[in-house]
Amino acid sequence: MGHWWYRNIVEPGKLPLLLALVSFVLSFLVTRVITRLIRAGRGPFKNIAPGGMHVHHVVPGVVLVIVGGFGAVGSGPHSFGSGLSAVVFGLGAGLVLDEFALILHLDDVYWSEQGRKSVEIVVLTAALVALVLAGFLPFGVNDLNADERSNRGLVAMNTATNFLLALVALWKGKARTALLGILVPFVALIGAIRLARPGSPYAKRFYAKRPRARAKARLRAFHHDRRWAAPRRKFENFIGGTPDPVQVTAGKTKPPAH
Repeated sequence: MGHWWYRNIVEPGKLPLLLALVSFVLSFLVTRVITRLIRAGRGPFKNIAPGGMHVHHVVPGVVLVIVGGFGAVGSGPHSFGSGLSAVVFGLGAGLVLDEFALILHLDDVYWSEQGRKSVEIVVLTAALVALVLAGFLPFGVNDLNADERSNRGLVAMNTATNFLLALVALWKGKARTALLGILVPFVALIGAIRLARPGSPYAKRFYAKRPRARAKARLRAFHHDRRWAAPRRKFENFIGGTPDPVQVTAGKTKPPAH
């Protein structure tokens, strides 16, 4: 076990990345536990509101990300400072991405349906970093052996091909597939060759005069969402908490308060 640890984590310089990932996940989970306790009115925790202004935890998260980022840049690759900076950065990133939906919408949507984006982006980020730790490199470079890596033209062609596949998948409205495809090329290939999501830039460009393709894309998206929406919502609710119900007053939708 010690030999595996040194060969796969310490020697390649992945220890700071591992520390950042662990602190990132723990920061997010602890933050969600605390916010759910505050929401339920349990425990000693309360919102920070000096002078009546609610200070979101994204604020200290940004500070920690800045400190950890600059600390990592100024530290040696195998020094104690790099490990400490990685932990600080991971803690800050967990706080920031826990309120990713708030940053995206510029509104307090933490406990709303829009707030689910925070849980989704945290899970996706953790998965991508874990793949990098496992040895996957961007755009399929990990699929090349040592002799192939010595050929710069082959490496450039392989990288460009996988980048193009990820770009096409993103163009077709499949952001998750495109992001995972950056590290796992086969995933990007699937997203690139299948029908585009309705409303995606690709569908608007190429399905505008093809009613059968539009109908087929809508039907496939409907079946996909019906199959995976419920399990995904249960998973997100288990991790991040169930969103507040939307209040409807006089025919108008009112978002839930944080």
